[in-house]
Amino acid sequence: MDTKPTVPRAILVGIQLPNVDDLEHAASLEELSRLVKTLGYEVVGTVSQKRDGIGDGTVLGKGRLEELAAITGGTGVAGSRAIPRKSKARERFADAGGKNPSAPWIEPDGEAQPKPEFVIVDHEISPSQIRNLERATGAQVLDRTGVIVEIFNRHAHSREAKLQVEMARLKYVSPRLRESSAGGGRQQGSGAGESDLDLERRKIRDRLAELKDQLDNVQRDNDQRRFARRDQLRVALVGYTNAGKSSLMRALTGSEVLVADKLFATLDTTVRALQPETTPRILVSDTVGFIKNLPHDLVASFGSTLAEALEASLLLFVVDASDPTYESQLEVSRNVLREIGAESVPSRLLLNKIDRVNEGDRIGLRATHPDAIPLSAKSPEDVAALRQSIIAFFDDAMVEDRLVLPYAKQGLLGDVYENVRVLSEDYDTAGRIMTVRGLPGVIARLRKTLAVP
Repeated sequence: MDTKPTVPRAILVGIQLPNVDDLEHAASLEELSRLVKTLGYEVVGTVSQKRDGIGDGTVLGKGRLEELAAITGGTGVAGSRAIPRKSKARERFADAGGKNPSAPWIEPDGEAQPKPEFVIVDHEISPSQIRNLERATGAQVLDRTGVIVEIFNRHAHSREAKLQVEMARLKYVSPRLRESSAGGGRQQGSGAGESDLDLERRKIRDRLAELKDQLDNVQRDNDQRRFARRDQLRVALVGYTNAGKSSLMRALTGSEVLVADKLFATLDTTVRALQPETTPRILVSDTVGFIKNLPHDLVASFGSTLAEALEASLLLFVVDASDPTYESQLEVSRNVLREIGAESVPSRLLLNKIDRVNEGDRIGLRATHPDAIPLSAKSPEDVAALRQSIIAFFDDAMVEDRLVLPYAKQGLLGDVYENVRVLSEDYDTAGRIMTVRGLPGVIARLRKTLAVP
């Protein structure tokens, strides 16, 4: 007997606003579909409508709402309580595997299937709009922000990322809490007078304060590590989620970073040395991907992770050149970096996945972005050329100078060789005389370290 768990089924809802063209609207729904599939849900359909806004109580107009309710098995009436509420808001995040409505719905091919259990809205909507949609459809409702927060929750691995995601998740859940259908009773004893809802919100506030303290400690440790790397040459890969940053990271550094065809496969910043190693060594970091309408709390929570971009000497903007909406994705990445103050860091644009682009479109890309570097992370020749361009960028910023290593400080020779390129050596009565090439700030620090009191 097949005991494979049932895959939760979801139907997408999109509102096309007046300033959004058909291509952008379709791309947004396709991206939402990929987000939902990353959660492990099956997307069984889409309901879309052109409207002037999404500010009313049910997001959709009356006709479209009834159409959606016919698919999900609801009443189509937002004020109706005929369909019992399935869970508190925080329980929307639980794994929904194995829940099957008894009544089927008919697929376009005529085959009866269980009704969708989830309605996923391609916008951030208010708690009251979520409640109204749940009453009208009889399904659990998630908005775009809720989906992204849950993906982040599942994909966080490092302690820092887990703390950051839990904070963002609690901030999202808190205003969406509501009394259980049994009615919110009053607490007895300590905290008397508080409703169940008040108690839940107080617990969240306390947990947020605790998480902030823990995160501050973790970030202090990370700041110390970044300070220790302050004189090293640093490159940060930045860009839209699934643009190929992790594949490029693996190709440049030979590291076994996760490469997956999923949105937000990478949340934890990885730092590795460029391979083959150079002198001085160049560090490459792979940062969390960006996405349209990335929740502000997630951007704020990942401030420490994104600090790798802020403190890099060179940003490599990675875009999927085969994606027809790459320009808007690039603008999203630049907006996030502006938000954290990294817009002034020198950057290069990498048109990744160029092997998927036909010659005619390549000509257009070259005309639009003449200074960009077209490449495929799967091409060893392209990766080697990128490596050389990275080395050349740092070499242009270096200067040639002279350092004296006193005989009494020969133990610091390794520090010199690690941070600058030694071109020649000689000796005199003062010590080892070295002609070096390196960044001006690094040479100045070494000169201070090597000086005799």
